[in-house]
Amino acid sequence: MTLANAMELAPLGGQRFRFDAGTLCLELLVTGGEGELSKWERLHTPADLTAWIPHSRAGLGDLVQVSADDLAATLRVRAALQRLAETAASGSRALSGADLATLNEAAAAPPPVPVIGPALERTWASPVTGAQFLSAVARDAIEVFGGPALDRIRTCGGERCPMLFLDTSRPGARRWCSMDRCGNRYKLRTRRDRHPAG
Repeated sequence: MTLANAMELAPLGGQRFRFDAGTLCLELLVTGGEGELSKWERLHTPADLTAWIPHSRAGLGDLVQVSADDLAATLRVRAALQRLAETAASGSRALSGADLATLNEAAAAPPPVPVIGPALERTWASPVTGAQFLSAVARDAIEVFGGPALDRIRTCGGERCPMLFLDTSRPGARRWCSMDRCGNRYKLRTRRDRHPAG
């Protein structure tokens, strides 16, 4: 697994680890959510979302201006994405029509506009709005959920780990959110089971 797009995460009371969600839309889930993901909640204010976006694979840097309405819309899309990804990871294609409609609504907004600078560098027309960022997330989700990648959405195989990711490995055999976290825990448990003390 390439770590080129990996984010460093630090759960409360846990060790830091590198995590690659495999795609922008699932990357948004590391900001929190419902159930087990609520302990990861990072988006309490528009400034929290503004600060998180440069760490995402969106590539927008610190150009995004987020309003309170943008944050509320992002939390709605994130909740829909979580439910859709959990359903897909379970092997079901019975995705919620309401959640798909939430994605479609967000995707209908114009996405960020690429521009080229005098040094031939690619950047974005500034400012980028929160709605434009969310449109990019929703459009990415439509590509994932509306194509063959749907069958590669996984839940980490670690005990009680809620992390969801797109398995981009060539053989489609990724099991863990991170080998540094759940993969190593599994290896240690397996080793202890094979060679009990005493």
